[in-house]
Amino acid sequence: MFKTFTNAWKLPDLKKKILFTLIVILVYRIGCALPVPFIDADAIKSMFSSAEGTIFQYFNILSGDSFSKATLFALSVTPYITASIVMQLLTIAIPALEKLQKSGEEGQKKIAQITRVVTVGLALLTSFGYYTTLKNAMNALTDTSFFAGLVIVSCHCAGACIIMWLGEKIDEKGIGNGISMILFANIISSLPTMIAPIIATYELKGVVAILVYAAAILIGILVVAFVVFMTDSERRLPIQYSKRVVGRKMYGGQSTFLPIKLNMSGVMPIIFASSIMQLPATIALFLPTPEEGSFWAGFLNFFSTRSVFYAIILLVLIIAFSYFYLAISFNPVEVANNLKQNGGFIPGIRPGKPTSDYISKSLKRITLIGAFFLAIIAVMPMVLSAFNVSFGSVSFGGTSLLIVVGVALETTRDLESQITMRHYKGFLE
Repeated sequence: MFKTFTNAWKLPDLKKKILFTLIVILVYRIGCALPVPFIDADAIKSMFSSAEGTIFQYFNILSGDSFSKATLFALSVTPYITASIVMQLLTIAIPALEKLQKSGEEGQKKIAQITRVVTVGLALLTSFGYYTTLKNAMNALTDTSFFAGLVIVSCHCAGACIIMWLGEKIDEKGIGNGISMILFANIISSLPTMIAPIIATYELKGVVAILVYAAAILIGILVVAFVVFMTDSERRLPIQYSKRVVGRKMYGGQSTFLPIKLNMSGVMPIIFASSIMQLPATIALFLPTPEEGSFWAGFLNFFSTRSVFYAIILLVLIIAFSYFYLAISFNPVEVANNLKQNGGFIPGIRPGKPTSDYISKSLKRITLIGAFFLAIIAVMPMVLSAFNVSFGSVSFGGTSLLIVVGVALETTRDLESQITMRHYKGFLE
């Protein structure tokens, strides 16, 4: 990966793209530090100190710690990602959108335009909800007038729209996916706030501290290597194309494969499952502290991040969402029909329905392995909590790790493909 970036830096046009991406990320990080008027940052900070294990902490990590400071880019990429997911689901549910998506480049442009409109609507709705939370639950406003509320909502909504625009500029003139790069930068910038409480948990000195930290670094490297290996793993179904004669030339006859990623659903099952499991703790944040022994206290303890039942339910939800996301994002029947129309078939499997059944069977098996992989990554912070490590500091560590590794691999592949297109032989050897 480092060699790929080094080789890309030697090419003038790729160097400009990398510098443009870095400049946009720098501009974004400056926006994350710009304060919004009429907001008391100290009041928000005290509120977030008790928000461990809630959905707010998840938003804070994705925003690069700007959500807990209510800065201009506090909403981060959340409205755009939510709009993209909504549009992906609607293209499956609404035939007109599905037809538009498959109508080529013009259809994709229209889908992108609709996504922008949905993003603005969600940003406006989320901004108002964030303002209401700051006003009523956190008491973090220095001015509660209508004008102050209009300014706060407008600033946060405009900030989300600017982030969407910056992401699209990276897509046009930079390297990698723009929103993914911004999300990558947010998570990397949140690492100090995630790691600091872990270091503060144990007061180690001398040789013991060096050995413990060295072991922690080694374990971290092994975990990252495991995530990279599992993320790149895939099942390759052999595909054979029949020969056909057109005029005096013969076409087809070549062998290829249909790649099925082990973790085809990415990080989405963890995000969905974790968000659902964080709802009780998030609701409890706005209610009075329940008395010990009451039903509400027992309910919260049941959904506590240190509870065994929490880990079991989270595991079941991750597996369920893995299959659900696969069902809406991959259609074996469509793949089998495309193979049949192009003269392709899986050796030993008849074209048509037998092929789609075979692909579905393979998908179900490999998805189960991928779901257990996601479950291991999600439950890993809970194992750390068993050793008295603050769970809140690493509550979304597995999710963050998957996002960082995925974006790094995606960007590396993008650079490699662009280097290859320029016919610079030997660079990727």
